[in-house]
Amino acid sequence: MKTALHLARPEDLDRLETLVTACHAETGVAADPENRRAALAPLLDGSPHGVAYLAGPARAPVGYVIVSFGWSVEHGGLHGVIADLYVRPPVRGRGIATEILLTLPPALADAGLRELHLSLHQANDQARRLFARAGFAERDGYIELTRQLF
Repeated sequence: MKTALHLARPEDLDRLETLVTACHAETGVAADPENRRAALAPLLDGSPHGVAYLAGPARAPVGYVIVSFGWSVEHGGLHGVIADLYVRPPVRGRGIATEILLTLPPALADAGLRELHLSLHQANDQARRLFARAGFAERDGYIELTRQLF
């Protein structure tokens, strides 16, 4: 199967927001709809801080992935963090998420990204296997730490 992955544009905001809302509902993320929309819109307008891709048919996407950008001297420059990855439940198990994860790195590398990172809940063995199939591995000696700023 070949799942189309295309860069989300301003005209895709409603479709992307619908998918993000479904993801948040499924994962228990309580996000204000206005804040969610305000956070998504710049990604579709060419923000240098991140990008959103839709997966599947342009008019009826079945998933999305959002990547935030950062800079690391240690890692040679521009790097990305997969902030969200979601595939609609009815089409899961068909390899769509794997295709997204295999298609995304070369596209981002062509744009100058050096590394792609993600965070994963330790108990999510299914996601751990998915990411391992796509070449993601734990970084020896490192754990992720977070400080809430507000």
